[in-house]
Amino acid sequence: MTPDNVLLAGIVGSTAYGLAGPGSDIDRLGVFAAPTVAFHGLRQPTESRVTTHPDVTFHEARKYCSLALGGNPTVSELMWLPEDLYETRTPLGDELIAIRSAFLSAKRIRDAYLGYATQQFRKLESRGDGSFSSETRHRTAKHARHLLRLCWQGHTAYTTGEIRIRLDDPQRFLDFGEQVAAGDIELARRMLADYEAAFDATPGVLPAEPDERVAEDWLLRVRAAHLSS
Repeated sequence: MTPDNVLLAGIVGSTAYGLAGPGSDIDRLGVFAAPTVAFHGLRQPTESRVTTHPDVTFHEARKYCSLALGGNPTVSELMWLPEDLYETRTPLGDELIAIRSAFLSAKRIRDAYLGYATQQFRKLESRGDGSFSSETRHRTAKHARHLLRLCWQGHTAYTTGEIRIRLDDPQRFLDFGEQVAAGDIELARRMLADYEAAFDATPGVLPAEPDERVAEDWLLRVRAAHLSS
């Protein structure tokens, strides 16, 4: 399902964070350019192409920019991967990496990362007190460690201006997941509350709004380079 004109693609998710286990899937994410002429026809070109087994997602350049400007954690990490995790890089893909800081803004990073983290917490709450099957416990541990990971990554981006993908201490996140899966839902509740308080107490280094002009200039260069192919 790989589209034409892939600009940037790489391995994301648990493998990128350092949290992958023996049975973990390998998630891939990329951005591609639809032919510019296609935007002038009756039907707009496909914005996203998604498959599961394997888990692969490609977003068209305009949709990618829109999601990244909104602080979407999953989309944003493509621009901040360690070098060894990129599988496709083009000059325009390298330009996207070079302007990655333009997509960051304080409120959108806070809202997006804490919002995704809250979603993970709600999944934990729905799982009960820990007295469930091994498969459910496995999923619970996964949601818990990604809850902590989202909080940590979001606050790190908020306070440093960089999205750090590869975790310095993956075992901390794995241990947290197992503790919560064993029935300590309050540990997750306290952790989420602590990070919410940390965001509120920290002025951060990010601007109030992302630099849409820089993103649009890049998108226009993409359109100029892919007029008809």
